[in-house]
Amino acid sequence: MAGRVVRSLVQTGLKAVNSVLGLAGMAVILYALWMLRAWFRDVADLHYHLPVPWFIYTFIGLGVFMCLLTCSGHIAAETANSHCISCYMIFVFFIIILEGAITTDIFLNSNWEEDFPDDPSGKFEEFKDFIRSNSEICEWIGLSVVAAQVLSIILGMVLRALGPDRESDYDSDDDPSVPARLPLLRNQSQHGLNYLETNLPQSSDSWSVRISDKVRYAFRQFISSVP
Repeated sequence: MAGRVVRSLVQTGLKAVNSVLGLAGMAVILYALWMLRAWFRDVADLHYHLPVPWFIYTFIGLGVFMCLLTCSGHIAAETANSHCISCYMIFVFFIIILEGAITTDIFLNSNWEEDFPDDPSGKFEEFKDFIRSNSEICEWIGLSVVAAQVLSIILGMVLRALGPDRESDYDSDDDPSVPARLPLLRNQSQHGLNYLETNLPQSSDSWSVRISDKVRYAFRQFISSVP
């Protein structure tokens, strides 16, 4: 009973932490769609073709990936399957490593902007200006997302160690409702057998009566036809 309560608490915590990642993914998608709409509006006023805005499409892909990861995390938390939890933790760890690599490159490399291709939409520059003007809020948001990712890995490890809920399989053997339904099934099957036994003689008797009537009628016809 205690193991089931602990497992339920860990599953609820993993779902709650995973929801934070889902909200962050949806926020990234909405921001990317807003940038894409503004870029299409700017391109419509020009008469020449611009390159693909990699920054916008990267944001869209990141947001979709985080939403899919959230769905897989909810499935892993609900089923407590070891393989699902392992895949979920691997992808979350991959995101943490990618975020750490980008952050390290930004802080240690003074020319980190040269590592990225040119953005024709100009949204990359706007995003950097927004980060600089709202550095404190962005830091808190970034730390919250990283903390949620680390906590999701920890809760996933705990849930994987606990394993799925196997007590419900054994509780079904002791469930009083299961034996209570067995006499009803026996009564129904016995009633069906009794019904067949009572109806079979009646049907055979009626069949023999019809046959005898037909034989008697044919015999009368034969006697009447003899001169």
